Amino acid sequence: MKPTFSRCLFSGLAAALLAGAASAAQAEELVVGIFGGSFAEDSKTCHIASFEKKTGAKVALKLGSSSQFAASIRATGGKSDFDVVYIDNSLASQLKNEKLLETIDKSKLANAAEVSPRALDKDGQYVVFMTGATVIVYDTKQIKTPPTSWADLAKPEYDGRLAIGDISGTSGSQFLMALNRMKGGTLANMDAGFAAIKPIAKSSVTLYTQADQIVSLFERQEIAAAVWYPDRAGSAIDKGLPLAIVYPKEGAVGILPALVIPKGAKSPALALKYIDEVLSKEGQTCFAERKYAGPVNTQVKLSDKAAKIVPYQQTFDNLWLPDPEAVAKSLPEWTKRWQREVAR
Repeated sequence: MKPTFSRCLFSGLAAALLAGAASAAQAEELVVGIFGGSFAEDSKTCHIASFEKKTGAKVALKLGSSSQFAASIRATGGKSDFDVVYIDNSLASQLKNEKLLETIDKSKLANAAEVSPRALDKDGQYVVFMTGATVIVYDTKQIKTPPTSWADLAKPEYDGRLAIGDISGTSGSQFLMALNRMKGGTLANMDAGFAAIKPIAKSSVTLYTQADQIVSLFERQEIAAAVWYPDRAGSAIDKGLPLAIVYPKEGAVGILPALVIPKGAKSPALALKYIDEVLSKEGQTCFAERKYAGPVNTQVKLSDKAAKIVPYQQTFDNLWLPDPEAVAKSLPEWTKRWQREVAR
């Protein structure tokens, strides 16, 4: 039987509607730049699953480091491939100064009232979603006298047994700053820090670029200690690794990872909903307990176990929080100097 005009018209309309529906569904994908390993996995459990259920959107994760995300946002120049990016606050500050970020309207964040004021950038360009730190982590089976100071890592017993971060990652730049501060330097003069880190870097097993590289090194006992993160160490301890966390007596260096919406993000309204989910009491509690991330939502109460790992109370009070604006301004020059003097 030959198709009638009405049947053809109906078929055409149906095809158009299906195409439109497919396009709408595709538009509901949120592209998120996020740190890899256990960080991404715990984010799926604590934030992404709930976000997808509430919104019907799908989250596409792109893994990387803060410096990689910053480079990508710069390279796309206001037409970002990302809708939301996880990034260190010093690099977020850099991108803010370069006018590469969208404003985060806190009036559209239902959970903003519960969030510590210090978590919100004064210009509304980024939101700190957790507190972390750069600390010393060691293998309790290999190290019998625990380190107590950053200076201990320069001792001969750590030669060939230590891993430190490359300056492209937060722990690398923060260890450099910590040594510099301990030696009397300032953010305006890093000579003492570079002098102190050169021999340590030379005798280290690796200058790692991805935080989860450290897990396998501890598993194979290729290292006995690392300048690392308490959240990563806590996850490794939960999996049975014999590790302990040390907040150095000079003060660990505080980390304030942030969420940003890059300029040109395709789904900025959906990005705000995602950020709101991350800041919720439920999302923050889950992430604090699973990822050992210090919460910024003031309604969260930590378990005793988590409180011993995350920057909390005395260890939090003793954190050194370098000025992110000063770090952002100086980091490019430090990176060039690192490549000349420290990188292997």
